[in-house]
Amino acid sequence: MRVEDEYLDVLQNIESGIVMTYRDNPDMSDYDVMRALEAVIDSYVAEKIGRAPKPLNLSDIERALVENVRTMCEWRLGRGPLGQFADGEQPPAPESKTVDEIILCLKRILKSVKKWNKWRGRQGYLNFVIEYVG
Repeated sequence: MRVEDEYLDVLQNIESGIVMTYRDNPDMSDYDVMRALEAVIDSYVAEKIGRAPKPLNLSDIERALVENVRTMCEWRLGRGPLGQFADGEQPPAPESKTVDEIILCLKRILKSVKKWNKWRGRQGYLNFVIEYVG
């Protein structure tokens, strides 16, 4: 089964974190997304094997991306809140995923970023994904 078929909701959640950052930073590039995804992937791989994540020198935009993507991932892992509704209530928690499932989803998005960047240039992925993620 394809990752897109099995984890569509998780992929959309993670991509909404990317789109949210893009809307706040319209000059952001696919390269920023690639670096941020690689950083988040490394942090979860490091957690899994019990090592410290690699130290990275990230830009402000890349740090914001990492924060937004990790927030979505942590929520999907069942580890943290996503936010609150206007009335102060928490959104219902989805079924928790494993670290391996989150890594799989992050890698699939990274593959997509690289593909769209190659086909459409500097913001190819971002301009593609913003059409589909609200």
